[in-house]
Amino acid sequence: MAQTYLTTDELSSRIKYDSRTIRERLKDSVLLEGVHYIRPFGGRKILFIWEKIEEDMGSGNPQAFAIPMANGGVCHG
Repeated sequence: MAQTYLTTDELSSRIKYDSRTIRERLKDSVLLEGVHYIRPFGGRKILFIWEKIEEDMGSGNPQAFAIPMANGGVCHG
């Protein structure tokens, strides 16, 4: 399955949030590294994975309300 990678500005135009809001409020609280975005080649640039974001936005997925744990699991409560 091919994934669509978006810059912050491209994601901003798709979800109608300001780029600054994505960087300062959504990144690392709602949008998680390794799930919703990556840092290719270990650099500073961020590329968002559109399919994962779209899936979580529309599904009301219970995983979206889970607390990630250090060992890779999640806490549902």
